[in-house]
Amino acid sequence: MTVSELHTVFPLLRKQVNGLALPWLENLVHNTLTRRDPFKVLISCILSLRTQDKTTGEASERLFKIAPDIQTMSMLSVKKIEPIIYPVGFYRNKARTILDLCTVLIADYNAKVPDDLDELLKLKGVGRKTANLVRTLGYKKPGICVDTHVHRITNRWGFVDTKNPDKTEFALREKLPQKFWLEINGLLVAFGQGICKPISPWCSRCSIEDFCDKVGVTKFR
Repeated sequence: MTVSELHTVFPLLRKQVNGLALPWLENLVHNTLTRRDPFKVLISCILSLRTQDKTTGEASERLFKIAPDIQTMSMLSVKKIEPIIYPVGFYRNKARTILDLCTVLIADYNAKVPDDLDELLKLKGVGRKTANLVRTLGYKKPGICVDTHVHRITNRWGFVDTKNPDKTEFALREKLPQKFWLEINGLLVAFGQGICKPISPWCSRCSIEDFCDKVGVTKFR
């Protein structure tokens, strides 16, 4: 797949993904009744590590119902948070991380989640995926969030040739037109879960099959 082909590919992707399930966070920030909230994006990302999307969404909603902002959440205890977010993976560690984040945000950032990538990466438990999601979904600022789907699919396309998500992010920053940065994660997560699966992808249902190099694909439907 070439850069010029992306201008044909992305409209086709948007149309196909329109009938697929979007990630919970995408639905949260695109809900017209909900304003963009970088703090909720940050906490939901922390909860999502090694946790299914449905479980992350349900735990986030329970937690935000009790503590919708940094100040309120900082007054909770670890023992209070743990049963609220259970059964997310590593819920005990995540409860402590959430409170540590609140303490740092209040002390060092005037109770506001930073929008700068380098500042976000200084926060405990925040990696490049989370930092980019906070920028794109929380602030609608340029960033490229690369998870397993974005890494797998862009390599499968033959658009990049990289070994891990971090390298994929930097390769996409060099090659992907910025107009596509904000939407690539949401599109490819839905597309990867519904069509371009890790094993035996649904190539017969794929609207962009003609543009895909099928790198590494040995079996497909």
